[in-house]
Amino acid sequence: MRLPTESASTVCLFLMTPMKVRRQSIIKKLVAGDDVRNQHALQERLRDEGIEATQSTLSRDLRELRILRGPAGYQLPNGEGHAPSGETRLHAAIRRELVGVDVGGTLVVLHTPSGHGNALAIEIDAGQLEGALGTIAGDDTIFIAARSTTAAHRIAKKFRTIANIS
Repeated sequence: MRLPTESASTVCLFLMTPMKVRRQSIIKKLVAGDDVRNQHALQERLRDEGIEATQSTLSRDLRELRILRGPAGYQLPNGEGHAPSGETRLHAAIRRELVGVDVGGTLVVLHTPSGHGNALAIEIDAGQLEGALGTIAGDDTIFIAARSTTAAHRIAKKFRTIANIS
């Protein structure tokens, strides 16, 4: 029964809140414990939990929960859940995404498959790479500004070793 001062949208919002809380709680649990790589996979896992959600609802939930999508899929914000350490994620991303490494002065240039540059750069930034001042990412290329030429060569060697690139 609606009170005269309530609007239909207020009643609807009140009724939707418990489902939203439950859905977002399950999303956090799924992302923390699983390799959820895209919204379709998340939608399927939610369906297995008995929850139907549209793509727009999932996008909104992911944004509200501040869940990020990196090379390994969706990740909880820093310090939440059972997400792997930054170094573990960085090493996995390097092995999966890196196809080439070059050095020019204090600049390390990383090459990735098309569309993967930004995702790898996010992991590099999160890993707080020693000797790196910052990154700039494009579609398939990442520039790492190093503190010195020595640091640039050390970073390049580390990345080549992890990615098993000669």
